[in-house]
Amino acid sequence: MRVLVIGAYGLIGSAVVNDLLAHGFEVVGLGRDTAQASRALPGARWVRADLSALTTIDAWLPVLRDCQPEAVVNCAGVLQDSARDNVFAVQADAISALIAACETSAIRRFVQISAPRAGIEADTAFMRSKGVADAALTASTLDWWVLRPGLVLAPQAYGGSAMLRALAAMPLVIPVVHADCEVQTVAVSDVATATRHCLVGALPAGRRFDLVEATPHTLAEVVTALRAWLGLPPAPVLRLPQMLARTVAMVADGLACLGWRSPLRTTAMRELAHGVTGDARAWEAASGMRLQGLGETLQRMPSTVQERWFARLFLLKPVVVFTLAMFWLVTAAVTVINPTPALALLTSAGLTGATAKLIAFGGAVLDALLGCAILHRRTLGAAALAMIAVTAVYLVGATILLPALWADPLGPLVKPIPAALLALGLLAIADDR
Repeated sequence: MRVLVIGAYGLIGSAVVNDLLAHGFEVVGLGRDTAQASRALPGARWVRADLSALTTIDAWLPVLRDCQPEAVVNCAGVLQDSARDNVFAVQADAISALIAACETSAIRRFVQISAPRAGIEADTAFMRSKGVADAALTASTLDWWVLRPGLVLAPQAYGGSAMLRALAAMPLVIPVVHADCEVQTVAVSDVATATRHCLVGALPAGRRFDLVEATPHTLAEVVTALRAWLGLPPAPVLRLPQMLARTVAMVADGLACLGWRSPLRTTAMRELAHGVTGDARAWEAASGMRLQGLGETLQRMPSTVQERWFARLFLLKPVVVFTLAMFWLVTAAVTVINPTPALALLTSAGLTGATAKLIAFGGAVLDALLGCAILHRRTLGAAALAMIAVTAVYLVGATILLPALWADPLGPLVKPIPAALLALGLLAIADDR
């Protein structure tokens, strides 16, 4: 069976693709950025497309004719509107159009990965848009299944799952907002298995299933369990006030204009406040299978040093970005506000007049540009590489023109080296997924 998987390189999508490939399915993965996915999952065929541009039946029909799938699985998800993402375009308009296009193209089977709280009257755009797509699917003539996983745990982590690991790895205390909200987890492998069972007709069509463990936990208990899973010593839970959560969420929302999709945005906080719960009884009755609980899920994916490294570095990444930005922006500001020392050094090296001013102020402009560029997600990599290159040019030029600066007790030639190494380290952890 050839299956088109939408959002095929996400947390759930990649697990679905791997599971289907392992069981002999032919998989076509569709996503906005497929270069890395095509290298990581070469067994699938990859189609590059932006869902926000596929909001009509006519837009989908050429894609379906090219892929010729026998079934579709939608794993796409956008948490919140941003400069790059439109929640309703991706999760409601595009998927509703895809469902209609499947009816037109005689593609019978459609599995929708939704969420337990999804509904057209939900209080977040994320859940409303999921609800719109769910409603379009249930009203269709297709053989459909709506799967609503709880808090998904997987060997890989990004977004909210990465944030939970980072909180679990904090030193001394575990800071948690909405610590007492109820959460039911589900292993990503169980979600992938459930998807496959739907596709092969092992479950009755036209049904919604909550994919959640039987026993709920508090969010604090989940994070504490993740800390133990990481092999770290126990630490007390620090329950953070909701006011702090709202402040952090506002900052995270603002960072979206710079291309950052933080798991601390307003939608995530509001969903946590509601809890992540469902009822697995319908699934168990229809499938005869029990979903893994939190302890069993963690036991089946043992952590190693790489998980501890990731958890500890996750929250350091924004700190490194901010530090580098301030280093270069402050350097630029100091030169512009008080150019005399820089001009004096250049004069002592034989560079005077307009040449000295061009180098000093041109360098300040370049520093400011790099400081701003490192703050934007799309230009972060290029900015970090440029910082390393500019530092190298600066050190070589200064060594040729002013070698005595190496002995200066203030270290004008020594201090840029750690900053360049920090940029190199940032490159190593720049990937989000």
